[in-house]
Amino acid sequence: MTVPPLPRAERLDRLPFTREHGRLVVGSGLGWALDAMDVGLISFVMAALAVQWQLSPTELSWIGSIGFVGMALGATLGGLLADRYGRRQVFATTLLIFGLATGAAALSWSVGALLVFRFLIGLGLGAELPVASTLVSEFAPARVRGRVVVLLEAFWAVGWTLSALIGYFVVPRSDDGWRWALAIGALPALYAVVVRRGLPESVRYLEARGRVEEAEAAVRRFERAAGVAAVESPLPRPVHSPGPRALWAVGSRLRTASLWIVWFSVNFAYYGAFIWLPTLLVAQGFSLVRSFGFTLVITLAQLPGYAVAAFLIEKWGRRPTLAVFLVGSAAGAGMFAQADGEATVLVTGMVLSFFNLGAWGALYAVTPEVYPTVLRATGAGAAAGFGRLASIAAPLCVPPLLDAGGTGLVFGTFAAFFLLGALATWGLPERRGRALDDEPPAAEDLVSAAGREHDQGA
Repeated sequence: MTVPPLPRAERLDRLPFTREHGRLVVGSGLGWALDAMDVGLISFVMAALAVQWQLSPTELSWIGSIGFVGMALGATLGGLLADRYGRRQVFATTLLIFGLATGAAALSWSVGALLVFRFLIGLGLGAELPVASTLVSEFAPARVRGRVVVLLEAFWAVGWTLSALIGYFVVPRSDDGWRWALAIGALPALYAVVVRRGLPESVRYLEARGRVEEAEAAVRRFERAAGVAAVESPLPRPVHSPGPRALWAVGSRLRTASLWIVWFSVNFAYYGAFIWLPTLLVAQGFSLVRSFGFTLVITLAQLPGYAVAAFLIEKWGRRPTLAVFLVGSAAGAGMFAQADGEATVLVTGMVLSFFNLGAWGALYAVTPEVYPTVLRATGAGAAAGFGRLASIAAPLCVPPLLDAGGTGLVFGTFAAFFLLGALATWGLPERRGRALDDEPPAAEDLVSAAGREHDQGA
């Protein structure tokens, strides 16, 4: 019996989760964890420098925010470059950039020097995250794709926990503790070499670029791991990228606006809270070591948050899971705003951490599913880049909010942003169990029209 030809994307979607999928998730996830470790370290560095360098709240705010300026630019450029030059290439390059910049930051001799290095770190980090999630989503079987991407995002909690451990055991031990912490953060520069050699390139990207033999080799690598016989695939239909303006065309406008609002809301509340958390605890009377210990325990609550989100995202779907976790985050922020004792600070902080990071997992799962292959990395990068504008603003907003109404107003504001994000989720598509390239007609028409225009122009 002759097996009918199957497109390579369908061949990937029909596979079980194999050791090759596991290698891809772990390989990408280790880079993700190193990213999180770097972002998390700055909150502990800020708390240490506030004491050691006698920095003002404004100077601390800029140290917290400048990296996100780089991330906003990096996310947007990274998505565009990944659709042009490939997911794996951009992923490895960005790891190298922010790893080297983190090592250089350990040598900072002034606030100005630290700000420059933090900007370069953010440039590499911002480009890496949406590219990694796009690469993993394009290999994951459709029936478990959301769960696999949430698993990838869970490496963020691993990295943030590492940063909390480094913050607790390294930063307070000497005046140069923060320098040693940043030196450890240079590990991504070494890992970039491993990524470049070990991870596969996206099959969908290779086909879109006419690199059919490489795409076939990548699919067969995963089929061999599953013990599935290879079948012939038809030649892919050439598709031309319509460019970033297509994100705001009629068929994509609502989903793009909704996605950007969710990204902005989650970034504002998350980074405003967690970048300042150790410093806020010190300001409330906790010692530096004790505040770092509290932050470590609160950070550990991220892991079960990811686990529950990974289960629910294939049970409930992307949109309801994301909305529920954002509402839970709002409740956690509201309770933390009223916390007045050690026990309540710890418990409400853990509630906030649990729901907030579960929401992040769901958001990264839904984002690559919103756009077709030729726009996927561009759309994910643009949404992440817009969200980073909020992560720039949030640390800068904390000091005036503290002056106006204390910790209660700060976390009440974060709760409001979480609720705004929850409302915006209802403009997102629900694609649980569906193939990535199974796009709504409006999006397909958009890409096809762009291709016709390109052919006519030629």
